[in-house]
Amino acid sequence: MTKYQVRKIINYVNLSASIVVTLFGLAMLAWILTVLFGKGFHYLNWAVFSQMTPPPGESGGLLNAIVGTLALTFLAVLIGTPIGIMAGTYLAEFGMKSKFSSVVRFINDVLLSAPSIVVGVFVYTLVVAPSGHFSGWAGAIALSILVIPVVVRTTEDMLKLVPIPMREAAAALGAPRYKVTISIVYKAALSGMITGVLLATARIMGETAPLLFTALNNQFWSVDMNQPIANMPVVIYQYALSPYEDWQNLAWAGALLITISVLLMNIMARYTLKSPTSR
Repeated sequence: MTKYQVRKIINYVNLSASIVVTLFGLAMLAWILTVLFGKGFHYLNWAVFSQMTPPPGESGGLLNAIVGTLALTFLAVLIGTPIGIMAGTYLAEFGMKSKFSSVVRFINDVLLSAPSIVVGVFVYTLVVAPSGHFSGWAGAIALSILVIPVVVRTTEDMLKLVPIPMREAAAALGAPRYKVTISIVYKAALSGMITGVLLATARIMGETAPLLFTALNNQFWSVDMNQPIANMPVVIYQYALSPYEDWQNLAWAGALLITISVLLMNIMARYTLKSPTSR
């Protein structure tokens, strides 16, 4: 056989293997979603959104867990987003190829791939252990640490996509560097930066491990961030492992809610990332 025929066979084998693996992954995903929607949708009702988490054997819902999750997610994004944007801006606009920037990128890559339970143990040692109790603030801090590397990576990548002539044109008009970054570069990369924030939000909404070590859970209504606070991931985890059927049903409903929320976040991120001309 000629070299061309060998390359063609290798390409065919690799392409076929890629298609098979892709179909396998899609089949597993479809299976999971089918089971989740089939069981979760059956137990999704108004009580889930209007009643507190119940004791075993009684009816109830997930209102306190939903509110707690929204509070933790909002605070985590509020804390992590400015830090991530500033770090990403430094890497793309000011640090560029400096040694310090290389160190920051390496640390960010480590955080991006680090298991979330490691972050939970870190915040437990840093915040929970010295204070002597679990708290919503500790949970928000743990989640914000997970937000930062995602926002840093997307911010840096989106700012690098802004053409250099745009910066040079603004500088030629006498605009200072910070003005160029804020008024020109940020505006051009805004959709991509928002996408990064949405992806980070979608990631932390379903995180359980960090909250087990920080916010823990609360069976009752509470919005006091200095105390343990109810949240969807931990409630789903505890209810799914319980021997009570009514708790397991609520766990299915909660898992469906989390899945729908993450799905909507990813759809919003994809839509936001599109340029106005491609819509």
